[in-house]
Amino acid sequence: MASKKIQSALISVYYKDNLEPIIALLKQHGVTIYSTGGTQKFIEEQGASVVPVEELTGYPSIFGGRVKTLHPKIFGGILHRRDLDADVSQASEYGIPAIDLVIVDLYPFEETVASGASEADIIEKIDIGGISLIRAAAKNFKDVTIIASKAQYGELEERLKAQDGATTLEDRRYFAAQAFQVSSNYDTHIFNYFNQSEEIPALKISENRAKSLRYGENPHQAAHFFGDLSEMFDQLNGKELSYNNLVDIDAAVALIEEFNGETAFAILKHTNACGVATAPTVKEAYQKAFEADTTSAFGGVLVTNQNVDLAAAEEMNSLFFEVLIAPSFDADALELLKGKKNRILLLQKIGVPGTKQIKTLLNGIIEQDKDLQTEGKNDFKVVTKIAPSEEEKDALVFAAKVCKHTKSNTIVLSNSNQLFASGVGQTSRVDALRQAIEKARSFGFSLKGAVMASDAFFPFPDCVEIAHEAGITAVVQPGGSIKDQDSIDFCDTHGMSMVMTGVRHFKH
Repeated sequence: MASKKIQSALISVYYKDNLEPIIALLKQHGVTIYSTGGTQKFIEEQGASVVPVEELTGYPSIFGGRVKTLHPKIFGGILHRRDLDADVSQASEYGIPAIDLVIVDLYPFEETVASGASEADIIEKIDIGGISLIRAAAKNFKDVTIIASKAQYGELEERLKAQDGATTLEDRRYFAAQAFQVSSNYDTHIFNYFNQSEEIPALKISENRAKSLRYGENPHQAAHFFGDLSEMFDQLNGKELSYNNLVDIDAAVALIEEFNGETAFAILKHTNACGVATAPTVKEAYQKAFEADTTSAFGGVLVTNQNVDLAAAEEMNSLFFEVLIAPSFDADALELLKGKKNRILLLQKIGVPGTKQIKTLLNGIIEQDKDLQTEGKNDFKVVTKIAPSEEEKDALVFAAKVCKHTKSNTIVLSNSNQLFASGVGQTSRVDALRQAIEKARSFGFSLKGAVMASDAFFPFPDCVEIAHEAGITAVVQPGGSIKDQDSIDFCDTHGMSMVMTGVRHFKH
């Protein structure tokens, strides 16, 4: 497999963690090492001899370190083809030594951006020499081994130990692929930084962190999560998260963010809330959320925006649920909840980041802004003769928040602090309303004085007619139908109030 003994190496790295075993192996095999600056000093401290790059090129590091390795004797040493006589002859003519191994990493651009550093500092972290060395060595993988990240030090060490200081063509191709992944990821983050202001219509996504999931939505579908869940959550208990868990968790944390400043609890199944409530305590909020649908709560995803104490844990402990998400847990509450080993307990550390949504569709990708708009009382335009009371306005705000996070077509019925029922994912808004009414009644809720929220306008007055018959007194909807007045007129005639927001919240 074209095994090739490493006889010379160029090493120039930003991160020197765990490099010592590599240096020891290269020293053991008598490899000539070329290096620069701080890396040279580090290697010499390991007792290995180093040829300074400046000695090879005849040039010092210049422009504050911006130009160190950009020289024909370095790139010629990497790029010349050992099986091409003309290349070998030219390398000899110009005194260009062959370089068999390149170990180089890149300035921490992504980390510098994340730290909030100044633009001047960020620009200085755009690597030039490093990225060029990586591409050159990866291109000539037939002859050169490239290590482009400290994450690969261990793999190189294993191969050098097992193969007496040599690498195979298969090894070199593998490391080249890893190197191009590193370089493409790096360039993606640089482009996205600049494109924050330039807004070039291009979609660049790169994520190094990948987690294999047991399967996708169904057992016959393979699945991965790309990202770092540990940034958002500490998993305190339970089995590995599944694809469906993650989809529901995403929906749960997005919904609960709507209730900042309140003690809220939500229970979700298949991304839709089957129970939502606010109350003075987490225990009470859970009880009210559970009351909304004691059947669907089984096997659900639970989420709250407040600390889970023992009283709340005792209340929910008898329920079989898949996931509980909270910003903190009292020690005794956590001990109780951990009693079921498969129960997933997530401590949420940050809110949902990002402002964009992306998904594959047909033969391409669609992207949109996240729906980050939420309407409050000040956004309500009263369109009926009767205005809603303050209590009704509070209820309309509550219902609208839940409605925004429910699959269309949807209708939500509630008071100011408890979801009564919702009709979700229906092909007809009338069907959604009837489903919600029937469900609310089946769980013992009276709809007299309840409010109704709709994710989109009413094309006909049938929904307000049905709502009136059920006892609903106030309605919030975006408006925008050419027949809005028909619904308004019905409300005026029957003593109902209606507000419009001008904002539709479809969720497909």
